[in-house]
Amino acid sequence: MSTDLSILTLVMQASPVVKAVLIALLLASIASWAVIIEKARSLKQSVGAANSFEASFWSGGDLTSLYRDIAKSDKAPLGMAGIFEAGYREFGRLKQESGLGAPELVEGARRAMQVSRMRELDSLEHNLAFLATVGSTSPYVGLFGTVWGIMSSFIALGGVQTATISMVAPGIAEALIATAMGLFAAIPAVIFYNRYADRVDRLEVRYDAFMEELAAILQRSAVRREPVRREAGGSLS
Repeated sequence: MSTDLSILTLVMQASPVVKAVLIALLLASIASWAVIIEKARSLKQSVGAANSFEASFWSGGDLTSLYRDIAKSDKAPLGMAGIFEAGYREFGRLKQESGLGAPELVEGARRAMQVSRMRELDSLEHNLAFLATVGSTSPYVGLFGTVWGIMSSFIALGGVQTATISMVAPGIAEALIATAMGLFAAIPAVIFYNRYADRVDRLEVRYDAFMEELAAILQRSAVRREPVRREAGGSLS
């Protein structure tokens, strides 16, 4: 007598606990893929926005005009543009106050840029912890399902005088499906978490470098009390 050991049959015949584990892992896998696709889109957008803004910033044009273009845009500034907009706006506001020296002006702009930077990084890192959680816990959840399935199979065999491979194989097979499902959920989550975390770190370095460059430009403007000349030419008014 042949035994149907297809995956679908084994899943349908699994114990309620193993079925619950498989459903939980399937949902975790679907959710992680949704996060993976969304983060791919958002990180690509952030990198593209950073490249575009840096090209505009170092083109030698007037930074005041650049700031006005960003401020009057219907869309909220993204990434590096948002950091620039926050710092330049605060620098301009502080310049209108009397009695503030260059250190106070630059420090105020730096604080505004730091707040904007933290918001951008928080947005970039959103849901990365979920991928890390799925990647680290799914194998253990799958292993739990496997152990439970094997334990249930041996308990069922306890009342049998003679156990054959055809009696043992289905229970072992359905239990091992849980481990396979755990790995199926964990492997993509770990791969893409590491990939995205690296890209976020690279963007963070670019944001930090830009903040220092802009702070140096504002420092020269505050010390000289005159429009700033950038390295590539152009001025701030």
